[in-house]
Amino acid sequence: MGHTYHVTKKILACAALGSSLVFGSTAFAKDWTSVRVATEGAYEPWNITLPNGEISGFEPELLKDVCARIKLECKLQAQDWDGMIAGLNAGKFDVLMDAIVITPEREAVIAFSKPYANTQAVFASADPKLIASMPSNEIIKLSGDENADKAAIDKMKALVKGKTLGIQSGTAYTEFVEKNFRDIATIREYKKSGEHMLDLNAGRIDFAFDDVTFFTSALDNPDNKGVQMIGPKIGGTIWGPGEALGFRKADNDLREKFNGALTAALEDGTVKRLSEKWFKADIRP
Repeated sequence: MGHTYHVTKKILACAALGSSLVFGSTAFAKDWTSVRVATEGAYEPWNITLPNGEISGFEPELLKDVCARIKLECKLQAQDWDGMIAGLNAGKFDVLMDAIVITPEREAVIAFSKPYANTQAVFASADPKLIASMPSNEIIKLSGDENADKAAIDKMKALVKGKTLGIQSGTAYTEFVEKNFRDIATIREYKKSGEHMLDLNAGRIDFAFDDVTFFTSALDNPDNKGVQMIGPKIGGTIWGPGEALGFRKADNDLREKFNGALTAALEDGTVKRLSEKWFKADIRP
């Protein structure tokens, strides 16, 4: 998403700025001792809620490491993506960590840490004929320039023309799908990525489009044994610099604390180790 989001890549779902007079958002530096961190807890393997209620995954483990480095108590809480940015600016929590891709639209309303990951998107299908007809070993890079990307996108249009395509709503991928395929395919949007997997398995949609890391994890589940990633894996600057933490614009001191810890975690191999544990791949930016 992803998310690239959903990716797990998320695009601005709400432009609400909220009040500037919120916890931790005053102009002077705050003596931070604890922060509230929001995540979906439903975008495996980035973040997942275990049966006992604990939130685990790549991001929670990275957060634990980063917070220990800067001696902060980090309280992780589950929050639906749709209200996440508005909740941050309203003071409901202090940090967002949910596979959030840096985009210009988001940078208008929140601030970002340095990226800690950068991933690709891909189609998936459970239709044996579609799977057999589409090789999945190509990687293409898109820039976001319509002219430069036209040939690659035309190939994707040929793939989905006349089909039904599922996508999680409110992600960077949603905008891409709506812009390029709305006129040639039926688009169905879902609140969570797991919901389009259910419809893929049931044959209610022909394709889903999401982050490679999401599908890699989801396809390990025996319930999804009929689903495969197909067509090209899509990367490049079209998805932005990568996934990062989100902060209120006024909390630059807090953002810099996290940036220092993320830099150390990237340099000493921690991000690489956790990436390979959860994604079976090195997704460092």
